[in-house]
Amino acid sequence: MSFYETYQTFRQILEQAGKASHGPDQIQRILQQSTLKPWDLYALLSPAAAPFLEQMAQKAHRLTVQHFGRTILLYTPLYLSNYCTNFCRYCGFNAENPIPRKQLSPAEVEKEAQAIAETGLKHILILTGDARQLAGLDYLKSCIAVLRRYFTSIGIEIYALETGEYRELIAAGVDSLTIYQETYDESLYQELHPQGPKKDYCFRLDAPERACRSGIRSVNIAALLGLGDWRTDAFFTGLHADYLQRTFPEVEVGLSLPRMRAHAGAYQPLYPVKDAVLVQIMLALRLYLPRAGIALSTREQAGLRDNLIRLGVTKMSAGSTTRVGGRTQAHDDVGQFEIADERSVAEMQARIQGLGYQPVFKDWQPI
Repeated sequence: MSFYETYQTFRQILEQAGKASHGPDQIQRILQQSTLKPWDLYALLSPAAAPFLEQMAQKAHRLTVQHFGRTILLYTPLYLSNYCTNFCRYCGFNAENPIPRKQLSPAEVEKEAQAIAETGLKHILILTGDARQLAGLDYLKSCIAVLRRYFTSIGIEIYALETGEYRELIAAGVDSLTIYQETYDESLYQELHPQGPKKDYCFRLDAPERACRSGIRSVNIAALLGLGDWRTDAFFTGLHADYLQRTFPEVEVGLSLPRMRAHAGAYQPLYPVKDAVLVQIMLALRLYLPRAGIALSTREQAGLRDNLIRLGVTKMSAGSTTRVGGRTQAHDDVGQFEIADERSVAEMQARIQGLGYQPVFKDWQPI
C-alpha cells in the first residue's frame, strides 16, 4: 500500500469531473462540521470559499489553540552542502547553475552549531543538495555526531533515502524528516526534473512512508507553491498528510507552506500564489487536519508571518540563512533562495511574545 494509489484514485476523479462548482450554502455546511472529508477540503480551496475566510480563520484559530495552545516552536536551517546532481529547473542548487559549490567540514559544522546554539535554539534542520558521492550517509553521520552536542532535535531535509538508510540516520540521532514533493502533478514533475535521481516521482512520494516505517518521530511534507496549480497541490498535500496520520498514528505529521522565492537561475513560477491565496490554503488545511503542525519559514515577509501566527501556524524558522556556512563564513556565495524575513532569533522571540504567544525553543529530548 502506498499513497500513490490514493493519489491516482483522486486524480482520476478530478480529471473526469473537471473543476467542480461550489456554492456558499455548501461552504457554510462544511464550516459547521466537526470533521471534514477530502472533498470538503477541495471545496474550502475553491473560489466559493474566498468570501468565508474570516469564518474559516476564526475556526482555525480555535482548533489550533485547542490542539497546540498559544505556542510557536522555533527552529533554524543549517545548510551543510550545495553540491547537487539534479537539474531541478526551479532550484538555485541546480547542477547547471554556475554557483560556487561548498561543503562544510565537521569542524566548520561545529562553528555553525556554536553560533546557532548561542541563540538558545534546540531544534535544527540540516539540508544538502543531492550529491551522494560527497554528502553521503557517512558524511551526514559525522555531522550529526557534532550537532548532537548542541541540539536536542535534529531534522533532515535532504535527498530521498531507502528505508534502511533512514534507520541509519535515526540511529545516529535524527528524529524528524522534512521533504517536499515539490508538485503532486506527476507530468509536470517530470518536466521540472529532467535529469538526476530526483526524477523518480514515486520514489520521492513514498519517502515519508519509508521514514515512518523506519521509526522517525516526526515527518513534515509540502508542495512548493507556485510550481503547479496551487489548488490541486494543496489538495493532495492535505490528502497525503491525512494518509500518513491514519497509517502511522505514532508519527507526528506536519505541513509546510513554502512559496517560490527568487533564486539563482531563470525559472519563473507558472502559478504565482498571492497572500490571500496562501491564507486560504493554510486555513483549509488547518480545518481539514486540526492535529497537524503547520510550519511557516522565512520565505515569507515579517508582517505576513506575524499575522498568520493566530491563524494556524505552530512552527516557525528564525535567524535563517540558505547559504552553506552562512553564519560563520564570508558571504561570497549564493543561497538556495532569497529569504524574506531576516529577523534574528531574539527578535522573533520578542515578537511572538508580544502577540501573546509562547516561543518554544525545545519540545523534544532524546532518551
